[in-house]
Amino acid sequence: MKLNIALLPGDGIGPEIVDQAMKAVKAVANKFNHELEYTEALTGAIAIDTVGDPYPEETHELCMKSDAVLFGAIGDPKFDNNPKAPVRPEQGLLAMRKKLGLYANIRPVETFESLLHKSPLRRELVEGADFVCIRELTGGMYFGEKGRKDDGNTAFDTCIYTREEVERILKLGYEFAAKRNKKLTVVDKANVLESSRLWREVAQEMAPNYPDIQTEYMFVDNAAMQIIQWPKNFDVMVTENMFGDILTDEASVITGSLGLLPSASVGIHTSVFEPIHGSYPQAAGKNIANPIATILSAAMMFEYAFDLKEEGKLIRDAVAASMAEGFVTEDIAEGPAQSTSAVGDWIAHWIEKN
Repeated sequence: MKLNIALLPGDGIGPEIVDQAMKAVKAVANKFNHELEYTEALTGAIAIDTVGDPYPEETHELCMKSDAVLFGAIGDPKFDNNPKAPVRPEQGLLAMRKKLGLYANIRPVETFESLLHKSPLRRELVEGADFVCIRELTGGMYFGEKGRKDDGNTAFDTCIYTREEVERILKLGYEFAAKRNKKLTVVDKANVLESSRLWREVAQEMAPNYPDIQTEYMFVDNAAMQIIQWPKNFDVMVTENMFGDILTDEASVITGSLGLLPSASVGIHTSVFEPIHGSYPQAAGKNIANPIATILSAAMMFEYAFDLKEEGKLIRDAVAASMAEGFVTEDIAEGPAQSTSAVGDWIAHWIEKN
C-alpha cells in the first residue's frame, strides 16, 4: 500500500519527536512492504519567522493532497509573553483545523500498568481506566466572533454552535460508544449557557436512535470532578471545543505523564495525528523529550487513516515493551533515563525484530 504523509514538525520539541515517530513508521512500512512517501512543511512559530504565516498556503496544499498528516507541536515563548502579537502560532493550528474541516479531536485516555505509580491518583482509582474523549474542534468560542470594544477595556468571545455541528459530533460519539462499552457521556453547561442547552436538546433527540447505548448528561464542572474521582466510570465522552480542551488535558494527567497520550483530529479532508502535549520549548534541542505520544499518534495514523490495524498494534506493542523494559525518557524513568533518539531507536528496532 502507498502511504503519502505530510510531516509538520512545528516548534520546540516538535522536530525531535516527529523524527522518532517516523523511525517507527519506516520500520512498520518496511516490515509490511508499504510504499512510503513523506514531505515536510512549515507551521507554527517557525512558519511565522520564515514566511510570516503560521499555516502557509503551501503547507495547506500539501496537507490536502496527502493521505495523513503527522504533526508535532506549535508554540514559542516569545509569542506567549506578548499578548499584543498580531500573528500567533496557535492561529496556524486553528486555521489548519478549519481549512481541513477537522471537526473532531479523538483523545484516548489509557493507563499503563508499568506507570500506575506515576499517576497523581491512587492506583485503585486509575488502574484499568480506559476511555475516549471526543472534542468538537471547529466551533464554539475559539471560532466565534471576538474582539474589544472601542475603549479597549472590554473584551468579548462569542460561543456559537449550529444544530448540524452538534449532530455530527454526537453521531461520531455514538459510533465510538457502539464499538466500545456502549456508554456515552454528553458534557455541557446547560444550566447556564444557551449553546449548551442546544447541545443537550440535540442529544436528547438523538439518544432514542441508539437504544443499546446508555446516554448520560453531565455538567462540565461535575465532569471535571468525576474524571478525578471515578475515571473508570467513563467510556466515551463528547463535548464542545473549550470544555474539551480543558477536560482532555486534565484527563491526560492521570496516566502519569503528558508525554504518553496521542490524538487524532478527523473530519472532512485529511486527518491530523498529533501528541496532546505542547511544544515544551525548555527541552527543545536537548534530546530529553518523551516521544511516546507522537509514536502512538503514528499508530493511530495507521489505524484511522489507512485502516491498517495490525501495523498500528505492532507500534503499540513496541511502546508497551519499551515501558515494561524501563527504556524511557527522564519524565517517567525509574532508573537511568534514555534520550529521545535512543527511545525512538529502541522502538524501531523492536518493530523490526518482532
